[in-house]
Amino acid sequence: MAEAHQAVGFQFTVRPDGVDVKLSQEVIKNIYLSGVTAWKKRAIQFKNGVLAGVYPASPSSWLIVVIAMMSTLYIRIDPSLGMIDAIKENLPQRLDVIILMCFQTDTHLCCKWLIFNRILPLLYSFQASLPRLPVPSVDDTIHRYLESVRPLLDNEKFNQMEILANDFRDSKAARLQRYLVLKSWWATNYVSDWWEEYIYLRSRGPIMVNSNFYVMDLLYITPTHRQAARAGNVVHAMLQYRRKLERGEHAPLRALGTVPMCSTQMERIFNTTRIPGIETDIVQHLTDRKHLVVYHKGRFFQVWLYTGGRHLLPSELEMQFQRILNDTSEPQPGELKLAALTAGNRVPWARARIQYFTQGVNKASLDAIESAAFFLTLDDEPQGYDSAKSNSLDSYAKSLLHGKCYDRWFDKSFTLISYPNGKMGVNAEHSWADAPIVGHMWEYVLATDCFHLGYTEEGHCKGDVNKGLPFPNRLQWQLPEECQEVIEASYLSAKQIADDVDFHGYLFNEFGKGLIKKCRTSPDAFIQLALQLAQFRDQRVFCLTYESSMTRMFRDGRTETVRSCTSEAVAFVRAMEDPGNAQRLALFRKAADKHQNMYRLAMTGSGIDRHLFCLYIVSKYLGVDSPFLKQVLSEPWKLSTSQTPQQQLNLVDINKFPKYVGAGGGFGPVADDGYGVSYIIIGENLITFHISSKFSSPDTDSYRFGQHIQSAMLDIQELFKPINDKKTVELANHVQLENGKKHI
Repeated sequence: MAEAHQAVGFQFTVRPDGVDVKLSQEVIKNIYLSGVTAWKKRAIQFKNGVLAGVYPASPSSWLIVVIAMMSTLYIRIDPSLGMIDAIKENLPQRLDVIILMCFQTDTHLCCKWLIFNRILPLLYSFQASLPRLPVPSVDDTIHRYLESVRPLLDNEKFNQMEILANDFRDSKAARLQRYLVLKSWWATNYVSDWWEEYIYLRSRGPIMVNSNFYVMDLLYITPTHRQAARAGNVVHAMLQYRRKLERGEHAPLRALGTVPMCSTQMERIFNTTRIPGIETDIVQHLTDRKHLVVYHKGRFFQVWLYTGGRHLLPSELEMQFQRILNDTSEPQPGELKLAALTAGNRVPWARARIQYFTQGVNKASLDAIESAAFFLTLDDEPQGYDSAKSNSLDSYAKSLLHGKCYDRWFDKSFTLISYPNGKMGVNAEHSWADAPIVGHMWEYVLATDCFHLGYTEEGHCKGDVNKGLPFPNRLQWQLPEECQEVIEASYLSAKQIADDVDFHGYLFNEFGKGLIKKCRTSPDAFIQLALQLAQFRDQRVFCLTYESSMTRMFRDGRTETVRSCTSEAVAFVRAMEDPGNAQRLALFRKAADKHQNMYRLAMTGSGIDRHLFCLYIVSKYLGVDSPFLKQVLSEPWKLSTSQTPQQQLNLVDINKFPKYVGAGGGFGPVADDGYGVSYIIIGENLITFHISSKFSSPDTDSYRFGQHIQSAMLDIQELFKPINDKKTVELANHVQLENGKKHI
């Protein structure tokens, strides 16, 4: 998604303390530290696994159970009261053998644990069995890289790039590769820690728009128009999600419904904040915190989420949020735009944090924000999709992406945004996790809000209200004039970025996944080829294209790049621009097959860009100059794309409830003269596009690009019309024939 912005032209400084002919102390040190971090994480996961495995008992009570079980064996009493024998008779043979082995060794307890974990796997059940991300061979990576840039370069420039690539492979690559292989043996994942640090945390520019992304609410449905009530239900659903997450009770994440995926990113959804630093930021993740911080009209409030050892009920949360909405107090000096510090450049924010927020009431209030479960903004301007307004999604997206530049805490793992008309949304920081992680949580929250919690006829949260709850605590600030000047400077810098965002969102409902599948092609490949056609019609040139794919089938995996602008895609687009070309459908199928193969390679650890990125990191540590790697890492992604996946289709039956569909999410423009495109395939007949660019670029226009996407989708669909029409006739004839047989 938005990581493409940081992945271009980043720079960092490495000062090796000592380099000899064979080893670099600095790179070995960093590989060692990567491994230590990975092993620490493993130890924590093991501890959490033990605690979750004995839930709801405590480890000490578990010991009592073991002693009791051993006692029953001594006096020859079946502790399961015949349950094990009954299970043995009704389970498949494969499990029966395992149970029999356990039974014969008198390990009744282990047997039952095995059975129920096989039948009801938990979130981290498959985590230990995930493979490590493999390091591709240098030859394969260079070959695929040259293949990816061939359609973008003329013969002369391609020959120059080929010379650079071959020189790198023959002279420097083997040495750099050895360090990566060493790291892959020692660390859990040879990419992820460097990706988080160098792509995200060392970036000194603003994260608002450039890195953070957003997720929208339900498209057509607003369960209640009462702002406090909707916020109450949604916050309560988030607390339920967090409780299940801490206990590992969510179903394991699986690709295509079968292949286990890594779940470690989910650990940092809550109680996580990006802390600014002079040279690099850090991600601070805390254990369970029992409050959140709410922003409303320039004031910050601390709201406790527990009472008497339980979560606040939705009705109680509604009451607390309504108290904040009813509060008429004025912001303290400098408080109104305080959060703009998180929207501007990182270095001024880091220095201001050291100078003005390390003691007294400022420190206490900042600690409350940074340790909160998450951040909630009670906005004062309605947003949401309105079919009567052509630009309603545009305004909604810009509000979620940057707001007023001072009413979201962009450093929090996510800011929940509540609008006065009952609509909601999320702005998420990107360093700690990727968009599907936030999407998984949001799908659960929306389904729980609408189908489990619900509202009264008047639109309030269900349940009694405990009016004895203490009022939300107003955070206090003492911000001197110098600090207020830094805040204002950050605000002006952020506002300039926000005002430059040209956004367009629209619903494509002429057809969707249902028809595309009838064409026997991948919906994602179909859309990606439509984007290539739209890009060419908009700019009359092809460009390097970034499509985000995941590598979470490997331990601690994050993302990989699919380079969608292939030679096959270019041939197809040129054919589409030639009305007399009779090979367009054949070229489409060839390009779609190529795209699908590249996507599979990226998902299975054979991508191009993460390998080259890590080779570049090692080269910087070693002080090795590589013109080839410099060139690769400086190439701009003028078209950056991402699909928002739907991961929990079982939560809402959209055939029964077709209006309960989400609108997906998006991100800011990646290149100054390019486009960022996010899309979500909803059900069988709807695709929502989120398109961003910059007003300052004379060559781009988000609305215009959206029109090109629409025409490209329709033009490609026309290629299949004769085939689909023929199938329709054949189906009608078949139905008519079958009906005739029944009549006879």
